[in-house]
Amino acid sequence: MREHLEQGLPINDGRRKRYRWLLSGRWKNDLMAVVLLTAFAFWVNRGISIKGLYMDDLYLWSCYGEQSFVEFVFPVGSTRFRFLYYLAAWLELALVGRHVEWLVPLNILLNAGIAFTLYEMAKKFSRSSYVGILTGIAFLSSRMAYYQISQVYGLMETMALWMALGILYCLCRYLTDIMDGWRGFRTACGLYFGICFVHERYMVLVPLFFLVLVFRRERNWRRWAAPIGVFAAVQAIRLGTIGRLMPAGTGHTQVADTFSLGTAVKYALSQVAYLFGFNAGPQHLSGQNFRQAPLWVLAFVIVADIMLAGMVLCFLIKWVREHRKDTGYFRVSMLFLGFIGGCIACSSVTIRVEMRWIYVSYAASLLYLAWIFGALTEGILQKGLLSWAVHYVAMITAYVVLMLPVELYGRSLYPNLYFWPDQLRYNSLAEVTYGVYGDGLFGKHIYIIGNDYDMSDFTAETFFKVFDRERKAEGTQVTHIDDVRDIGLVTGDMLVLQEDPAHNRFLDVTEAVRLLKFRSLYGYYPDNWMDEQARVQVMAGSTGEIGMNFYYPRELTSDQWITISVNGEPQVYLEMDADQKQAQVQVEPYETVTLELETNFYVPQAQEQRGEKKLAVLVSFTAD
Repeated sequence: MREHLEQGLPINDGRRKRYRWLLSGRWKNDLMAVVLLTAFAFWVNRGISIKGLYMDDLYLWSCYGEQSFVEFVFPVGSTRFRFLYYLAAWLELALVGRHVEWLVPLNILLNAGIAFTLYEMAKKFSRSSYVGILTGIAFLSSRMAYYQISQVYGLMETMALWMALGILYCLCRYLTDIMDGWRGFRTACGLYFGICFVHERYMVLVPLFFLVLVFRRERNWRRWAAPIGVFAAVQAIRLGTIGRLMPAGTGHTQVADTFSLGTAVKYALSQVAYLFGFNAGPQHLSGQNFRQAPLWVLAFVIVADIMLAGMVLCFLIKWVREHRKDTGYFRVSMLFLGFIGGCIACSSVTIRVEMRWIYVSYAASLLYLAWIFGALTEGILQKGLLSWAVHYVAMITAYVVLMLPVELYGRSLYPNLYFWPDQLRYNSLAEVTYGVYGDGLFGKHIYIIGNDYDMSDFTAETFFKVFDRERKAEGTQVTHIDDVRDIGLVTGDMLVLQEDPAHNRFLDVTEAVRLLKFRSLYGYYPDNWMDEQARVQVMAGSTGEIGMNFYYPRELTSDQWITISVNGEPQVYLEMDADQKQAQVQVEPYETVTLELETNFYVPQAQEQRGEKKLAVLVSFTAD
């Protein structure tokens, strides 16, 4: 490679750039950026976990577990046709398998990948690695990342965000002639085609292609035809697969049915407020409306916005001073503002605004800020204006530093989000069941005291299948009960859980209920063996009948008897004239009684003796 460069021999352009990159040592800075951003991503998202799936994530998994690859990836006839996302989701679910806990680390790594991409883009726009790092940190710390990290469907938002930024970057480079024009424009067209089949909301970005063509005064008809052809292909595929062109709305609604111009304008303004640090939505969508925020949060946001305003003002002054030059400030600014405005518009036409939809606009705003920094500092050293460069660095640093505690505070409010309590509950359900019993869970009958969480039949039938290699969890049942008296004695194939709404969790009360319903006082053991004398406490069921099944695993002899006393009063004298015998005693419904059992025989030559008396017989109790 070095010989090729020294002798002026032809060499692949891509290889030349990579070689120069290696020689320059810039790879060390990039490696440090990767390590720093990845470490920060894991730190800032600590405490977030997925241990159990529910709602949309569980439904997605059920489709993955029950449909063929073609049916899952290409859902013809569905309300949405997102085959690129479904392909990525299929690969992700196949990789994770039943290790649901891997999903969050995987989501964090993907988000760190976007942050590094932003670092590279911002570094080129600003001509500063420092600004690139600040951009990546500001992106990762944003409270808007909650969905991408904490949900399986976060992969869809991640893919769409990555591809949308790719479109913006390629169009910006094409507009400013830094990248080979046709190649960059063609890449943007390819990304546009892809993003429409990750999330159809971003079909709104198509006008940006024509905007840059107008600014470039492009006369090549092929470049005008390219976005038209891609857009037409997207619509043709959508029409052929789902039968309509209009994207579906949020929460099983249709945009055409719910759209209101006044509401859309209100939602758009609220998104602008989000971008400047003010949570303008209701608590269940934003964590906390800015009106309820502590004073220090509002103060930090206002001072940070003053830093932004200062940079924008300086940029506008420079723009006016250099208006005679073809700086391209107007064209690039219109591209950034058009992109941000398009993302805001497409997120304002449905029934609500969620912070996760604003994450793309926020990332683009950070890039625009980095580009403004680059415009302000361009040639500043040659002009002897180093002090101004220090001011610009101080302003952009102050913005990120001031917003960091604000974003961390916003993250502490995640439990207020509408889906967060349910995720905590199903994380807990996974912990106290599969997390404790492993594969031994399958086949058990799980009783849950209460149903304040409104668990659906679908969730009850599907939740535990996620942890089974065969995706079936055969024999596993979930039944909600109001009181422990609604079940009989707790057996080995039962689990008893209790909802704890105050802490959004489930409690495993199996052993407590077992002891409440049945407790050995002496002479009776968990494997059903009983000594010559035994005493137990039993809670009767709704009928008051307590049943006992006896089994003697040896050859019977004559005159073998069992005496059964209830609360000290002998009630049953049972002759063991067969290997298996049954007996019943009648007490009041739900009454707890003490049973004393005594035999006049034992197992001869038994190799084990657990108490003072010898093992005599196997007995199981029922009290339904």
